[in-house]
Amino acid sequence: MRNWMIGFVVLLVFAGLRSCSVNKAAYSPNTKYPKEALQKDFSLLRTILEKKHPSLYWYTPKDSMDDYFDSFFKLIKDSMNEQQFIWQVLAPMVDKIHCGHTTVGSSKAYRKWAAGKRLPSFPLYLKVWNDSMAVLANLNPKDSIFKRGTLVTSVNGIKNVDQINHFFNYLPEDGYANSVNYIRLSGNYPYFHRNIYGLSKQYQVTYLDTTGIERSTTIPLYAPKRDSSKKTVKEKTPKQQQPKASNLLRYRSFEIDSSKKYAVMTINTFSKGRLRSFFRHSFGEMRKQQINNLVLDIRNNGGGRVMWSTLLTKYISRQPFKVSDSTYAVARGLGKYSRYIKGGFLNNIEMFFISSKRKDGGYHVGLLENKLYKPKSHNHYNGSVYVITSGPTFSASSLFCNAVKGQEGIALVGEETGGGWHGNSGIMIPDIKLPHSKTRVRLPLYRLVQYNHVSKTGTGVVPDMYVGTNYEALVKGYDYKMRVIRDLILSK
Repeated sequence: MRNWMIGFVVLLVFAGLRSCSVNKAAYSPNTKYPKEALQKDFSLLRTILEKKHPSLYWYTPKDSMDDYFDSFFKLIKDSMNEQQFIWQVLAPMVDKIHCGHTTVGSSKAYRKWAAGKRLPSFPLYLKVWNDSMAVLANLNPKDSIFKRGTLVTSVNGIKNVDQINHFFNYLPEDGYANSVNYIRLSGNYPYFHRNIYGLSKQYQVTYLDTTGIERSTTIPLYAPKRDSSKKTVKEKTPKQQQPKASNLLRYRSFEIDSSKKYAVMTINTFSKGRLRSFFRHSFGEMRKQQINNLVLDIRNNGGGRVMWSTLLTKYISRQPFKVSDSTYAVARGLGKYSRYIKGGFLNNIEMFFISSKRKDGGYHVGLLENKLYKPKSHNHYNGSVYVITSGPTFSASSLFCNAVKGQEGIALVGEETGGGWHGNSGIMIPDIKLPHSKTRVRLPLYRLVQYNHVSKTGTGVVPDMYVGTNYEALVKGYDYKMRVIRDLILSK
């Protein structure tokens, strides 16, 4: 009797473990959601955006935005899987808002399923700039034509400029500052081509040969073979293209050049990296060694906490400054939509305490609007500063650029920032989790208009010295922007 009981318990445990493994593997990216369920998700998203997004009509008038909502809703004609819903409906709809912090993301289940997998795709990684495309890498190693630097002019009969414009209809940006989207495409062209254009068994690619003559050839789809004996390679995403580094160096670094004529400070985020002590040490070291030129590299700084970008500004700025002219939400909480928004309860508490209603009807964050910050007196940097900017220079890093731009001894060098020069929406950016598809959409809760803002033309912060992509540097693999600045400093 006892042996029978033991066997029964073991059987139950085994069945439970088996059930768990089945449930974990149950997700399939091919699972289609009913038309009615997707329509409910879309309608809920529209309502939340209309009620809570502070800048829904900032660049797109309400009547036009209503037309977009209606037209994309009509595209849900049948059941769809998650990726079809995202790329055929949600992504192009969200793009019409022209808010870089309003983005669409896959469900947690999809991300877990995709982790560690390399999916079939267009085989060429391409650097994309202006109307040009050049090969960075080739997933088909036996290909003898498409080496690094080969200039591509069309794919499947679609010219570069038409491809780029089409891609931009699916990728979010602040205003019209698509500088960040050139970088996204360059980071993972195969990913975006697969999701936006779909897969082809063969691709007709037109390119320039070594003599500059345009030629055309056919290349196969990259379809990795399944081999359980080998480790799968995780599919690259734009974020994963960043160089890997250990510990804090991935967030920030500081080095004084051997010439003692300049230092290089790289800050890749304002979210992590023990920045207070990092700034204190770095600026203190430059004062001790009398370093008269600083190269401040924030090309890949996507933003983070405003308090850290403000602290950096205090070390650099030659004059007092504020964070913003206005920062406000359209409501003081998320109300009945809290259950669809990640961290809804805590977001409601924070919104209640940091904002108050003004005569204009908005709920303003007085601390960001009213406080006048003075430059640091101890370890303030008074030498020449060269700030390197690019498309991923976003959010809090664009606040820094706006605050220091035009000041004596400070020059922005590189490309237009992705973060809006007039302003952007953010501060608090929780995820909306759609209940049926589980798709996520980021929701910025505050509109921030820059301090001493420029007019609303939709650009990012423009550099004082434009230094764009250099073809020779791309082929040879060196940092062209850094070389230009170094030569400028050493020639003084």
